[in-house]
Amino acid sequence: MKKVIILIIGIFGMALTTNAQKINSNSKANTLSPKEIKEGWQLLFDGKSTTNWHTYNKAFLGSAWKAEAGTLHLDSSKKEGWQTANGGDIVFEKTFKNFDFKIEWKIALAGNSGILFYVQEAKKYEYPWNTGIECQVADNQNNEDGKIYKSRAGDLYELVACTNEVVKPANEWNQLEIISKNGNLTVILNGEKVIATSLWDKKWKELIAATKFKDMPGFGTFKTGKIALQDHGADVWFRNIRIKELK
Repeated sequence: MKKVIILIIGIFGMALTTNAQKINSNSKANTLSPKEIKEGWQLLFDGKSTTNWHTYNKAFLGSAWKAEAGTLHLDSSKKEGWQTANGGDIVFEKTFKNFDFKIEWKIALAGNSGILFYVQEAKKYEYPWNTGIECQVADNQNNEDGKIYKSRAGDLYELVACTNEVVKPANEWNQLEIISKNGNLTVILNGEKVIATSLWDKKWKELIAATKFKDMPGFGTFKTGKIALQDHGADVWFRNIRIKELK
């Protein structure tokens, strides 16, 4: 009987290991199946180039951002400081309204970053987060924001906290999905729905009024905008960046 139990445990452990390897190796990263193409999905990163990405409010992409080993990587060793010309936040060139957005990310030890949407580019806005809503990327275990309510990985930064912590440790891949349709917003992290909220209504405005964003005219008010990836000083990697526009 003991041998049977051990065998079952061993098989179960191998299955978990295999699933973990699939998530972390992801040999089909940055590709779309014929079915996905038919459904309307489009890649925002092909795994080989940084085409269609540029530094926020600039016409170029900082050299610290590079396509590397199938990832879009912010290499902190190539930067001269935080938010410098060779680093900085980056945006995809196209704007989106209603969408289903998927991305995989991993963050260096004690690192912090973010994924923003409905971002506006204009001289009067210095940073993407002056207008765009941020879904937090962080090493919850070792980054200071991991100890702050509404500032942990998966949270809508300073606005809405995840219902459950399902983020993985530093240097492990996380799967994030953001669905925004006609003011209804859903965030799914590692296969679990962690946020369901409404945008632009009275409650949303009250949430903003209780944060630092209250002093940023236009924050969280735009219904179309760009996707941005944040430079917050640490190495961060992204892959499988894809979006499907919704009617």
